[in-house]
Amino acid sequence: MHVVLVEPQIPPNTGNISRTCAITNTTLHLVEPLGFSIDERHLKRAGLDYWQYLQLQTHANLDAFLSILTEQNFWLLSTKAQQSYADVSYQANDYLLFGKETAGLPAWLLDKYPKRCLRIPMGEEVRSLNLSNSVAIVLYEGLRQQGFPNLR
Repeated sequence: MHVVLVEPQIPPNTGNISRTCAITNTTLHLVEPLGFSIDERHLKRAGLDYWQYLQLQTHANLDAFLSILTEQNFWLLSTKAQQSYADVSYQANDYLLFGKETAGLPAWLLDKYPKRCLRIPMGEEVRSLNLSNSVAIVLYEGLRQQGFPNLR
């Protein structure tokens, strides 16, 4: 599977997500502009000694990244979506797109693909889960549905 962070801003979140991706054999895509340098010490600290195992790809911008997708293999995660992440079937080559911490994914993207938008159910009093927690929840559901391929 693939995790895509669109314009992430907080280094420890991306570091934690990189660790999750490394340990699950999941490719991590970072869509620029980033709110940090990928050699920043906080980012590397959160990823610990897992960087050598990470499959990392960077993309110059969202349009460049979107050019590699087909409509059948991506999901847009958003607090604004109606459909639960637990109500869809995930495939091995699916891309899970998460927006930047302060704003989420662009509204035009969510509007363009409403059937591809998913949310994690949560209470209404608090805005949202931490980005790294959200990635782990959805990624592990996708991997669970596939029998945790290549994981023990």
